[in-house]
Amino acid sequence: MTSTPSSSVSAERHSRQAWSVLIASTLAFTVCFMVWMMFAVVGIPIKQMLDLNATEFGLLTAMPVLSGSLIRVPLGIWTDKFGGRIVMAVLLAVTVPAIWSISYATQYWQFLAIGLLLGLAGGSFSVGTPYVARWFPKERQGMAMGIFGAGNSGAAVNKFAAPVILVAFGWKAVPHVYAAIMLGALILFWLMSYSDPRHLVPSNVRFVDQLKTLKDPRVLKYCQYYSIVFGGYVALALWMVQYYVGEYGLDIRIAALLAACFSLPGGVLRAIGGVLSDKYGAHSVTWWVMWVSWICLFLLSYPQTDFTIQTVDGPTTFHLGLNVYAFTAIMAVLGVAWAFGKASVFKYISDDYPDNIGTISGVVGLAGGLGGFVLPIMFGALLDWTGVRSSAFMLMYGVVWVSLIWMYFTEVRRIDPLADHARPSH
Repeated sequence: MTSTPSSSVSAERHSRQAWSVLIASTLAFTVCFMVWMMFAVVGIPIKQMLDLNATEFGLLTAMPVLSGSLIRVPLGIWTDKFGGRIVMAVLLAVTVPAIWSISYATQYWQFLAIGLLLGLAGGSFSVGTPYVARWFPKERQGMAMGIFGAGNSGAAVNKFAAPVILVAFGWKAVPHVYAAIMLGALILFWLMSYSDPRHLVPSNVRFVDQLKTLKDPRVLKYCQYYSIVFGGYVALALWMVQYYVGEYGLDIRIAALLAACFSLPGGVLRAIGGVLSDKYGAHSVTWWVMWVSWICLFLLSYPQTDFTIQTVDGPTTFHLGLNVYAFTAIMAVLGVAWAFGKASVFKYISDDYPDNIGTISGVVGLAGGLGGFVLPIMFGALLDWTGVRSSAFMLMYGVVWVSLIWMYFTEVRRIDPLADHARPSH
């Protein structure tokens, strides 16, 4: 057994390049997610300007999520075929003019059309996930994908940055600043990233063929999980600022700051979820995530209620409902749970489909993104229909029930509860 100096130098160089790729990709993804969530804040003055109802506002915020979701599968395939560096760079470059053009839109359909172009930034996840994973050994891929996925915290960065720019210079300044930031991210990514021809996967498979993976019940199940932990995260990140403004009458800056208490842990702590998934397994982490989500959403679902009971001293009225502090605390717990869940779902994928990460992550990411597209529209429709703001959480509570039942029958019942570190058999 001999170890030549050249091989150790090569390994050290590869490790250095791997971490550089991870850092550059995470920074680029953070900016992409910040842009992807832009309408969560900018959409509020646009809603007032165009006099939109809740359903129309939900559609406006969801348009970038739609295109960002639909592009994920082809981006995953192209990443396998051409390499993550070139695909990510092209993606970043294409979004710059789309961001800039928002300030020139004046009609609802124009904002919707630009939103579709803006959404391409959201597809960056399906590029970066297989790109960074292949730079690391299998036992550290959960950690690498978790760190990269922490770029979801761009949703929180947006809630810090956009209201400040909006209040100081008007909402039209936000797209100009964001376009400049995206251009800077493109330059930095290109300077810090690398390509490795060994990571390319020969691919003559068509988009339609990739969707056939949905016939695999495990893929379908992971899509369901991800539609909650990612789709729900995106939907609530888009919905929360206007929820705080409407429910608690807060100023947009305070509302955005409190909404970031959900978005920030929901992004940053994804890396910890990756480490936990490496250590304890994807199933264990996801099972606990679903139960914590169930409890949080049950509490969040209860609307502000006043009820009167007759006592011996006459009628007495009680108020039941979450104040802004309790609401924010529960949302923060939910954000942490979903951060772990986003990482654990992708650990399932790297464990079960090691040779097909790009494609499967694209399909699962598509499902998660479509959840993020459909849910805000349903939130708005439910609000217009019922007049109850917490109906958004009632809907999410029902979706989590579906996942818990599915998970119990397909995974939990196959595990010996007395065995140490019990894992599901696939």
